[in-house]
Amino acid sequence: MNRVSNKLMRAWVGFGPRFLPFADAASPDLPLRRLLRLSLFQVSVGMALVLLIGTLNRVMIVELDVPASLVGIMISLPLLFAPFRALIGFRSDTHRCELGWRRVPFIWKGTLIQFGGLAIMPFALIVLSGAGDAADAPVWVGRLSAGLAFLLVGAGLHTTQTIGLALATDLAPPEAQPKVVGLMYVMLLFGMIVSALCFGAALQNFTPGRLVQVIQGSALLTMILNVIALWKQEARRPRRQADPKAPAASFRQSWASFSRGDRALRHLVAVGLGTMAFSMEDVLLEPYGGQVLHLTVGATTQLTATLAVGGLCGFGLASRVLSRGFDPFRMARNGAIVGVPAFLCVISAAPLHSTFAFGLGTFLIGLGAGLFGHGTLTATMNRAPAEQRGLALGAWGAVQASAAGLAVACSGVVRDMAAGAAGSSPLFAEIGAAASGYMTVYAIEVVLLVATIIAMMPLLRAIGRSSTELHRAAVPALEVLERSVLETKAT
Repeated sequence: MNRVSNKLMRAWVGFGPRFLPFADAASPDLPLRRLLRLSLFQVSVGMALVLLIGTLNRVMIVELDVPASLVGIMISLPLLFAPFRALIGFRSDTHRCELGWRRVPFIWKGTLIQFGGLAIMPFALIVLSGAGDAADAPVWVGRLSAGLAFLLVGAGLHTTQTIGLALATDLAPPEAQPKVVGLMYVMLLFGMIVSALCFGAALQNFTPGRLVQVIQGSALLTMILNVIALWKQEARRPRRQADPKAPAASFRQSWASFSRGDRALRHLVAVGLGTMAFSMEDVLLEPYGGQVLHLTVGATTQLTATLAVGGLCGFGLASRVLSRGFDPFRMARNGAIVGVPAFLCVISAAPLHSTFAFGLGTFLIGLGAGLFGHGTLTATMNRAPAEQRGLALGAWGAVQASAAGLAVACSGVVRDMAAGAAGSSPLFAEIGAAASGYMTVYAIEVVLLVATIIAMMPLLRAIGRSSTELHRAAVPALEVLERSVLETKAT
């Protein structure tokens, strides 16, 4: 029996690095088992995102009969904490702990905040809906408690994700960081997909009691996953506190130093533009397929899977290419370039009545977004100074999350305004007012992608100049070395 068990274990160990995506991100200092365990914090973040954006969105409107406008406000509350990710990252860079930890206390605090928000959320939603015995509760109690719950969950997941990525950057060697980024986001997608399936199955026969069980079960699972992810990951280094009386740099000073270095603001502008370009269609692709192309619910649901597969392909391709030394800014630029024909395919699907063009465009959107997201995050990890990694990753996360939230909020407004304007114009009579509204949003995304490409050009030129200067500096040194070798041979 032991012989069979040993053979099975050897087969499993050999199977992982060969077939598991991004398994080659492991290194002697960061083995695969430890890396996979660390990535569990992304699973908990993905679970929270699905719960906030997908499951509760439908439950609050359909089952609990909460007004859609109030639902939109509640779901947007977690984005209020996104701009503070840079400050959180800075605090983790400069944190002084008697045990010598920097990242662990912040991930633990984020986990506790997220757990607290999920723990009170189901009861707050029941009071908000006024169902059953909650009908006698004051209106402001339900709104205040539900808003607090959503705000706590948003604060917790933003804190956990920002500091978790900073910890992964600390642990991974520079040559493995692109693949580590890919693995982290594959685990995020994995958590979202599995959570969506589990939540859908658990809430198929909806009752308020089942809602309480599902959300509080998510709270408990979040605590378990994050504790497992944190266990013995960051080394205790009390020597960081060698001079506890030394004045710590303020956030303003650190931000000024960060923004002056290596075109950081240009990088963040490109991140914001590209994220908006790839995010405006998030809530419009499925309605576009159903309302304009008359696809069934099952067919439009497959679009989400198509988009996710494209994103996985983008992350996989970017990880493989970037690990060989390819410039991450060029990778991000290539992702924006891929996005332009992707949205043109989606736009052309309406006048051509082509589901193939729609499916192809959706896949290419996921592919381009994967290339762009991986490239910008890898560039942030590679170019951040060791003492400012948390600040840099927090700034990237703040811009990315804020831009995505703003894009989603604006897309519906732009779609409705464009559809209303097109309904009174004879030019759009053949296409239809509904299709014109969607196509206007997709055209704006094409413009944003072009703006992203233009914004990244100075970054690419700066890289080219630095390479040329390095080559020019190396030539005299090589000539001196060659002369010394010839003199040695002559002697």
